[in-house]
Amino acid sequence: MRRILVWATASSLALGACAAQPLVGFRAGAGGRATLSNSGFVTERYQRDRANDYLKFATQQFNPGYINNVIANAERARRDSSFHYDSAAVTPGALAGLFTKIDTFQDTSDFTMLELTTLLLGYGKDLRADTREAISKRFVAFKYWYTEPQPAAYVDDRYYWSENHRIIYHSIEFLAGQTFPKSTFTNDGHNGAYHRDLARKRILTWIDEKLRFGFSEWHSDVYYQEDIDPLIALVEFANDPVIRERASMMVDLFLTDMALHLRQNNFGATHGRSYMKDKSKAADQDTFDVTKELFNNTPNPYVSYGSTAGVFFARAKNYRLPKVILDIANSKATTVDREHMGVAFNPEAPVTANPVAPEGYPFTSQDAVPFWFERGAQTAWQEVESTITNLDRYNLWTSQFYAPFKPLRDVVGNDFNLARTLTQQLSPQLSFAALTAVDTYTYRSSDVMLSTAQDYRKGMLGEQHHISQATLDDNAIVFTTSPKNDPLPTVRWPDDDGYFTGNGALPRAAQHGTVSMSLYAPQYVPNGVLPARLGYIDKTHAYFPQERFDEVVQHGNWTFGRKGNGYVALYSWRATHWQSWDPATYFNNGLQQPYDLVADGGSDNVWITEVGDKKQSGSFNDFVRRVSAAPVNVSVLPANNGHPGGFDVQYSSPSQGQMGFGWAAPLTVGGQSIDLVGTQRFDNPFVAAPVGANKYRIHSGSDELILDFTRNNRSTR
Repeated sequence: MRRILVWATASSLALGACAAQPLVGFRAGAGGRATLSNSGFVTERYQRDRANDYLKFATQQFNPGYINNVIANAERARRDSSFHYDSAAVTPGALAGLFTKIDTFQDTSDFTMLELTTLLLGYGKDLRADTREAISKRFVAFKYWYTEPQPAAYVDDRYYWSENHRIIYHSIEFLAGQTFPKSTFTNDGHNGAYHRDLARKRILTWIDEKLRFGFSEWHSDVYYQEDIDPLIALVEFANDPVIRERASMMVDLFLTDMALHLRQNNFGATHGRSYMKDKSKAADQDTFDVTKELFNNTPNPYVSYGSTAGVFFARAKNYRLPKVILDIANSKATTVDREHMGVAFNPEAPVTANPVAPEGYPFTSQDAVPFWFERGAQTAWQEVESTITNLDRYNLWTSQFYAPFKPLRDVVGNDFNLARTLTQQLSPQLSFAALTAVDTYTYRSSDVMLSTAQDYRKGMLGEQHHISQATLDDNAIVFTTSPKNDPLPTVRWPDDDGYFTGNGALPRAAQHGTVSMSLYAPQYVPNGVLPARLGYIDKTHAYFPQERFDEVVQHGNWTFGRKGNGYVALYSWRATHWQSWDPATYFNNGLQQPYDLVADGGSDNVWITEVGDKKQSGSFNDFVRRVSAAPVNVSVLPANNGHPGGFDVQYSSPSQGQMGFGWAAPLTVGGQSIDLVGTQRFDNPFVAAPVGANKYRIHSGSDELILDFTRNNRSTR
């Protein structure tokens, strides 16, 4: 009887969500109460047509064990009376593998729970009774946060703390609590209303952090989708108007950021986190389907039959895309975007007894643990005491993420002074996942884009950071890395690829206009204390897929590429050669010509990237002639404690004039020093707002969107 009563609550919510009338757009007043308005939003027809475009693709197949594909089929059946799918095939058996993933505490089971949330609340009445019951059982049994009890029978291999995981966990907890407010959640004994209220606080805290500091996983072509997914779920299903409105506005900010950094639907910017499996071409990016769906900016086909964001937007009733964001995504204007995001902390700083709490977040505060863990500070000496304490307290040393570091924990015991000293000494390697404050610079024209994270943790080991890239179209891109290892035999680029994903040592990089410079000089020596993958090899290289360009030529130290009317020039101080990799052994993503431009001879090097186009640079031959004739002077600096000392560089750019940059020297243009650290959260022709802004005015032509988080007001004028 209890299960029947519980389901009655969920069923009523599901039916209510399905019956909701599509909102043309929010014009929210204080307190988050929404009214309807066409002004400033894409038309209802545009949004419906774009949703149907994706659904037509996504429903070419039906897989009852693939939740997002089931949602796509269910939504299309709602819209088209002539379309049918076998909803009875969505059985507990079909979902058994996903249920096992959840029940055994495997990583990314929060992703699965978010998809099940949308299936249950959006299409619950279409499901079999036993399937509804099996899903509902997971709602009330799930472990929603790392501080909850852990069943002794399983190791908790879930990762809770990254930017995207945090908001996913909080969103599913909120919606589960809202759906089953009176039910006892069996993992911790609290009822659903308790979980709803606790998650509400956590959601608002997360949103407030994003407003104050921007996104820690900046411009991520992988994780922006994972951030948007739970926010859209809140917009669609939350009964709380404040949560719903703030989630809507946060989706707007994510989409604005994406729109600013698209070139032929390639989210080809610098990324706080990315992988080679995602970034080698636009269609591999997790964001590809949703930006194609929303912005209609590429003739290339959709990729995934169950892209979460693609499906979630396709079924959205309460979210309408602001027209100004569509304008930005498809703008042909030549623009520069500068952004400052994140929180400054330095794992390499000298150890002190009482480190200053950056931005008011003490390193030893239990309340600040999610804040610092999101930023990869677990191994920073300032946070290590809190890390040890929490991993001990919640029995997390056996998880796949922390087990490799258990030997270090055993060495330090309860001596936190030793722990701080050791982690500081090993910080160039040990803080590989740190996401500190970043300043990004992106130049975009109608034919080319160049993007760089400026002066970001130079010489340190990186993990998933992508510092700079030139993007000419969806497939024609160029970037450099310091590889951790040579390629491994594989059938695909793995998540932990250490060759093209890099970054054995992050460069000191800077950009002005159409020119970016990356100076590589590792500031540590790989040792046997840490795993072998936490190191680098004695070369740098570039990903330069020749066959994806219309022309590729080389002159001296320069390699040039043309795609359409867009041009790229890549300089290497060290001599380069094309490295071929046997496709029978090494994954090459279908490439037939050499794509790996290798600079042997040392782990230190200077790479310069300049982009141009026909309008600004004349013909491709003119561009090649001028750039290859431009003087480049590189001075090698003395070694620093056994590490490469870096370089000073002078470059007479045909487009930017005389430029200077060095390992410790500022970026100069025409003799004037350029500040690489900004105070603006956004600084571009479409939106200008200071760091910490609570109000954003986003405009293009006559279209304007105003996001006022202080008043909880999303409006257009």
